[in-house]
Amino acid sequence: MDKRTFLKTSGLMVAGSLLPQLQARQGPRKNWAGNYTYKAKELSTAGRTGAIQTTIRSTDKVKALGSRHSFNNIADTSGMQISLEKQTNAVLDKDLFLVDVDAGVAYGRLAPYLHQRGFAVHNLASLPHISIAGACATGTHGSGSKLGNLSTAVTGLELVSGDNNITRLSRDKDGEQFNGVVVALGALGVVTKVTLQVEKAFEVRQDLYQNLSFSQLEKNLDEIFASGYSVSLFTDWQKGQASQVWIKRRLDQEVRDLGSEFFGAKRATRKLHPLTDHPSENCTDQMGIAGPWYERLPHFKMDFTPSSGEELQAEYFVPRNRAYEAIRAIEELRDQITPHLFISELRTIAADHLWLSPCYQRDSLAIHFTWKPHEAEVRKLLPVIEEKLAPFEARPHWAKLFHMSYSRFKVLYEKLPDFQRLMRYYDPAGKFRNEYLERNLIGS
Repeated sequence: MDKRTFLKTSGLMVAGSLLPQLQARQGPRKNWAGNYTYKAKELSTAGRTGAIQTTIRSTDKVKALGSRHSFNNIADTSGMQISLEKQTNAVLDKDLFLVDVDAGVAYGRLAPYLHQRGFAVHNLASLPHISIAGACATGTHGSGSKLGNLSTAVTGLELVSGDNNITRLSRDKDGEQFNGVVVALGALGVVTKVTLQVEKAFEVRQDLYQNLSFSQLEKNLDEIFASGYSVSLFTDWQKGQASQVWIKRRLDQEVRDLGSEFFGAKRATRKLHPLTDHPSENCTDQMGIAGPWYERLPHFKMDFTPSSGEELQAEYFVPRNRAYEAIRAIEELRDQITPHLFISELRTIAADHLWLSPCYQRDSLAIHFTWKPHEAEVRKLLPVIEEKLAPFEARPHWAKLFHMSYSRFKVLYEKLPDFQRLMRYYDPAGKFRNEYLERNLIGS
């Protein structure tokens, strides 16, 4: 970061007026899944930082809107939303192994840009369609026992704060404060750029196994999840097993033949969707066929763009050293869960030092629920699930559905008082506060 924090003179430049373009709400605007209707009165399609500053200066309440893949009201406001979709520039520094990315860039756009130049990011989420800034701001993750969430690749960012100043922060320069601003839930301002650490491009193969007994996890959980660079287990909780095991391995690391059986699970004989009876053509290539990192680490292809989620999502992070107990605890709820569930996914993520990360200072197992669009029933289930997971100090994914609120977050996040001080410093007038932040981080 000594050479520079942000590059400004090359790459795919985006033209645009310094004056924001405003759109009154024409009919309801919804999130990707369709379960939430935004209440914001107007939408600004500001394309440049100067226009974003103009918008922030002219309104009392404002919020950045990314790719709309949140399942709750984290990106909503009583005032104006700022769409970042026109911010699409990316600039790679091959010498420093850094890429500067505008806030509107999605991983699905950045990945081929990097790969064509011989580079990669360390991990990707299961869907490549999400925006980089939004994913990093919420602690979104991929899978891998030795891999931190997507936010851990952030080495710098540019922020337009509540007092309309442009602030540039970096891991090297700002130290512990930087750990507080990366996963910030949009509470400190509008992030307009992020700088990501990159590495040399690599290839990945993906092997699938079926019907892994949960009994294998009691003694072998760490070994099972360490069997690949990224490993996912899928279950409907009904048969005491993971119906599928997805093992993604880098070809530049040791790759041995896993055999026809994997801890008692049988090697799949055909390509599979996580829901075994669903068509698999939209899933990334499996059956051990090698391919570029960005065509294997996500579960779904980049050229498959879902128009609507038609699903709900919730996810909870528990300490990895208590993962087996937590899995068995959720299994006790199987008959309540299954009627409303598409599938659950189990993944591991390495600990980090980002204050509001669900993996803050602890290696974690994420228990993910992809629900049918039964919102009333799912919302009744969430406090039941959270009560089951309370002994494990489970932390929810910030961008998905959860029931717990401030009183619980005060216990789960020791750095919350420090983050509240950052909120007052960067947003003294409370322009970026909304119902979500008031409930979860402020307690009012």
